[in-house]
Amino acid sequence: MSERPDPSEQRQLHPLPRGLVELYGLIAVLVVLIPEWLADGTLNLGQANGPASLPMRSRAWRTLPELRLAAMTLAELRQAAAELRLYHYGSATRDQLTTRLLRRLRRRDAL
Repeated sequence: MSERPDPSEQRQLHPLPRGLVELYGLIAVLVVLIPEWLADGTLNLGQANGPASLPMRSRAWRTLPELRLAAMTLAELRQAAAELRLYHYGSATRDQLTTRLLRRLRRRDAL
């Protein structure tokens, strides 16, 4: 039978050669950092002159009420609720207000 190692005895770990550690570091740079730099450079390619401008809203943003309401701030939602004569809109949360506005717009067919 083989002898069991003594648990109090320290295991000897063999350190990696310095060249192998440097090779692993080089591989990490090649595999992780360089593609990230390329992606970042590609994304920022057209933005060299200034801040990125948002794309124009498509026709769907102008026609679908869900998208229009999602783009509004809470103050704009409350103003729309006042224009549509919804009651108790001041204490409603954003989700409640959006649901009520959608229901009212569909009922009025004011889309």
